[in-house]
Amino acid sequence: MRKRLAIDAMGGDHAPQAIVEGVNQALAAFDDIEIQLYGDEDKIRPYLTSKERVTIIHTREKIASDDEPAKAIRQKKEASMVLAAKAVKNGEADAIVSAGNTGALLAAGLFVVGRIKGIDRPGLLSTLPTTDGQGFDMLDLGANAENTPKHLHQYAILGSFYAKYVRNIDKPRIGLLNNGTEASKGDPLRKEAYDLLANDDSLHFVGNVEARDLMAGVADVIVADGFTGNAVLKTMEGTAMAILGQLKTTLTGGGLRTKLGALLVKDSLRGMKDSLDYSSAGGAVLFGVKAPVIKAHGSSDSQAIYHTIKQTRKMLATEVVTQLVTTFEATEKGTE
Repeated sequence: MRKRLAIDAMGGDHAPQAIVEGVNQALAAFDDIEIQLYGDEDKIRPYLTSKERVTIIHTREKIASDDEPAKAIRQKKEASMVLAAKAVKNGEADAIVSAGNTGALLAAGLFVVGRIKGIDRPGLLSTLPTTDGQGFDMLDLGANAENTPKHLHQYAILGSFYAKYVRNIDKPRIGLLNNGTEASKGDPLRKEAYDLLANDDSLHFVGNVEARDLMAGVADVIVADGFTGNAVLKTMEGTAMAILGQLKTTLTGGGLRTKLGALLVKDSLRGMKDSLDYSSAGGAVLFGVKAPVIKAHGSSDSQAIYHTIKQTRKMLATEVVTQLVTTFEATEKGTE
């Protein structure tokens, strides 16, 4: 059976062109997907080269990047993102992808698609780069500003599921982001979360980890509260861009000898750039809702959109959300 993806064609800095061109690539690569493009047909049609397994659901209403998220979801009922989310809720699509307003997509995921019973606070998860190319999954990256120890424990379970089913890691190593590696480190939130994780035999908990070790591959899943996780994500993004920018300036702004040297190491530098670019891993997942809700980066180009669709396709193929539902519903019944 083909996987049906509802895609917000009007979200993102380069919409609809980048979105539609990414869809063209995905349809050419995968014959087991169907795409529903939500947005202004007059603006979508010029970029759409695929003729089969794709439909356009026309609407001129969209959610802007500066719209207040919850208000926009309630009031803009015909917006491309809202219609795509409703398609998932009504069983007309299996997943939603958008590069638009992050807060609005999170609100659509929670209030339209719906939270899995037993999960208190779905978290935003993304796969981030490591120096060995294996990457690590981190959550929460900003879906929630505040968390309890129980939330962090659930994030460890969610991240472990994602790493196992989507990234094929048999026994994912779970690390708790903290200000030191000793078990006694941290504030009450981290200390209580540490005890919950250490006493859960279903998890491969490796203890506290520090931010400086994340890209060294210290764990397969990193657990953090949403405020801290988002700050770390933005720091990693900014540092990567600054390093690459400084390298480019140094190599292109130097003398003849520097430019000759740059030509010699060009392939190595391209490999370095690729290792720091996590767009090939896809988008950020609102994990803990009843269907895949995927947020592509706002500045996504067509290649990033293609990789996000590829990621969504794999999530559907592995039925990771179904596995989550089964596990948490069983846990809920056991506590009744």
